[in-house]
Amino acid sequence: MPAGFGPIAGLKIGHAQDTSAALGASSLALTGCTVLLHDAADAPASVAEGMVAACDVRGGAVGEHELETLRPGHLVERIHALVLAGGSAFGLDAASGVMRWCEEHGIGFDTGVARVPIVPAAILFDLRLGDPKRRPDAAMGYAAAKAAAQSKADAAVAEGNVGAGTGASVGKLFGIKRATKAGIGCWTEGLPGRVRVAALAAVNAFGDIRDADSGRIIAGARKARGSREFVDVAAAMRRGTVRKGFTDPNTVLVVVATNAALTRIEAQRLAMMASAGMARVVSPAHTMFDGDIVFALSIGEAQTDINALGAAAAEAVARAIVRGVTEARSVGGVLDSRS
Repeated sequence: MPAGFGPIAGLKIGHAQDTSAALGASSLALTGCTVLLHDAADAPASVAEGMVAACDVRGGAVGEHELETLRPGHLVERIHALVLAGGSAFGLDAASGVMRWCEEHGIGFDTGVARVPIVPAAILFDLRLGDPKRRPDAAMGYAAAKAAAQSKADAAVAEGNVGAGTGASVGKLFGIKRATKAGIGCWTEGLPGRVRVAALAAVNAFGDIRDADSGRIIAGARKARGSREFVDVAAAMRRGTVRKGFTDPNTVLVVVATNAALTRIEAQRLAMMASAGMARVVSPAHTMFDGDIVFALSIGEAQTDINALGAAAAEAVARAIVRGVTEARSVGGVLDSRS
């Protein structure tokens, strides 16, 4: 089934979230994080030491940790986990919890005196929905890594209001009250030779989300609070309705993972080609208010053409983003795409 995140040997995924209400608080926390963890025990021998990884940064409001380790030419060629988190820059603390979990389990780059886990992270802004004082922290990152490690290889990856998508929303030209709830979405594409590329998206875009086939807006900024009609953010901006100054940074964070064997340069090309899928369904995409990043992970030995793989990845990304809104549910006064 294309819908969902098809299993990739050597990769496990876990979510952790906080949807509780603090004592005396008038709102829920509504934030979380998602961890993609390398599983050496299940990985092919050639990738037992970690995942080949790269990224393509497109947005103008990126919040990140350790992205330099993903650049071709960096001393470290592989990573051990990847973290997507809410909480704005505060959420980067979740990566330290994942590092602690990895260290406790002997996972990391061998320096001779210690194994140092390489754990890049990226965040999205969800502080406007829920309690802004509640953010992903080291404990939540640890919990998500533990959840990933304990997940079964054939278990479905949860979508919607989970993990980094717990407090996500889209269509924020007129603020959170006229936005649409979004979250985590997944999709998988197959190629000949049992090659697979799977996408996971945490959808928190400034703009609207369009159907991958018809181009129709299915989630975004509403004409009025509670309205079932959407404004068309890109068209409104072309007519002169723009947002000035800081209100809410936004972000779509995507991971594409494949069982194909890739070099770091090829993984970089995969991330770049996969970004086309985001531009296909997010309107407008890659604004100065967005922190859009596409990560590419290679965990396998299958052989395929990088261009065909990139085309499949772009398709998977587009459809994962769409599922990021269709699988989400209304919460905190922000309606879902069905409402």
